[in-house]
This record gives sequence, structure tokens and C-alpha cells, in this order.
Amino acid sequence: MHLETIVDLSAHPIVGRGYADRCRATLETQGVLALSGFVRPDALVRMRTEAQAGQKKAYFCTQNHSVYLTPPDPDLPSDHPVNRQVVSSKGCICDDDVGQASPLRLLYDDPQFRDFVRTVTGEDGLHPYADPLSSINIHYAGRGQELGWHFDNSSFAITLLIEKPDAGSRFEYVRDLRDADAGEMNADGVAALLDGTITPEVLEMEPGTLVLFRGRNSLHRVSPNESDTVRMLAVLAYNSQSGVALSESARMTFYGRLS
Repeated sequence: MHLETIVDLSAHPIVGRGYADRCRATLETQGVLALSGFVRPDALVRMRTEAQAGQKKAYFCTQNHSVYLTPPDPDLPSDHPVNRQVVSSKGCICDDDVGQASPLRLLYDDPQFRDFVRTVTGEDGLHPYADPLSSINIHYAGRGQELGWHFDNSSFAITLLIEKPDAGSRFEYVRDLRDADAGEMNADGVAALLDGTITPEVLEMEPGTLVLFRGRNSLHRVSPNESDTVRMLAVLAYNSQSGVALSESARMTFYGRLS
């Protein structure tokens, strides 16, 4: 299976520098790049079939956390955004559960796809995780499950929607709500969002959509699934340096195992 059998290159000519440069401009100005119909229909069917088969291996967990993904601060009031808790509940299968012949793995490993991502994100290098679990994940969210409001620790994220529920599971976000590099956490803005006085944007997407998102400074969530159709989403994770592994504590938290 080659890149052209996975990606609709007529709609998304990612091997051409001009298209990648245009995508980079969109990501830089909007903070999000959504490429609808990125995956060809037959490849998407195979991804969905593989994800459905793998769901029985998924590790499901429910976690309470702050939007900053940091421990509570006893020196601050309980209603401070650092101490306010939201809920994330989902299932996940890991990289070692994704077959070597899977179109997801072939896309992740393809040098032309990585060149495209490098150009769009401005990263000098892209490397898989050194641990056996973290490079490719598939997330599952059944009825009532959600991804709570949070900021990302990484500079960008890559996701591919495989299956969309009939209701709910909306990707909602507020752009540039903080400046993490400057140490500005904007607690007032976060509190306003949590209190419902700020209306987030909603990113509409259909299965087969590839999304690159800068979530380090943009608060975001996936709202609860309101249907019996399981939301299935692939996460393609790279590092700017080689030899980087997700910490053992993070692996136990997210995957329930170390290897």
C-alpha cells in the first residue's frame, strides 16, 4: 500500500511544496488546519474496520484533572482554575496494537507525509516515540464519554477522525487563551470559559478529516458523546527529537501498562 492509496492526493497534493506552504499559513493564522476528505474512502473503511476490531483491547479510564493538567495548588482557592476539575473519559489502544500493514501505520511512517507535516508545523525533525505505546493511538468515546477542557503540553497535535457519532462529540476550542511560553496562564479567561460566559468555536469535521491543531495555548475539549455510535479518532504523535519516551507514570495513567 502506497501513499496514493491512502491519501486523496488530487484534493490534497501534500507532495507539492506549494500546498504545504498554504497549509502552514492556515495553521499559523488560525491555529487549526482541517483537511476534509484527506483519507481515501477505501482506506477509511479499512481504518474503521481495524479500529472496530481493536476496540476490545482498549484501556478505558475516567480521570479528573484541571485544564492545565497540573496538580492542585493548596495555596489557591478551591474555585481557582488551577484547582477546578473537569472529567475525561475514553478508551485507547496503543501503537503496538496497530498492525504493520495498517494504513494508519503506513501513513505515519511515510517520508512524504512526514515532510508535509514538517513543512506545515515548521519542525526541523519528526521522530516516533521511543516507547512501544505512544506513537499511534486510537481513542474511543461511547455514549456519555468526553475529553475535558485542557491545554496541550506539546506544540501541535495530529488527529484523524475515523468514526463520527450521530450527536455530540463536538470539538470545541478557544484560540490563544493563554501564552504558556511567557508564563501567562490567563486564569480569568479560563474561569470565564468554565463558567459559560465565553462561547467556544466548534470545528466541524467528517470521518477522513486530518486535523493539525496548536493546543498549547488554545483551550479545547471534545463534548460528551450523545449517541450510541462510538467516536473513533486516531492520534499520530511525533517528537522533534529522537529517543523520547512518554514517562512511565503517563503510560500507566493513559494506557494502563508500560509495554
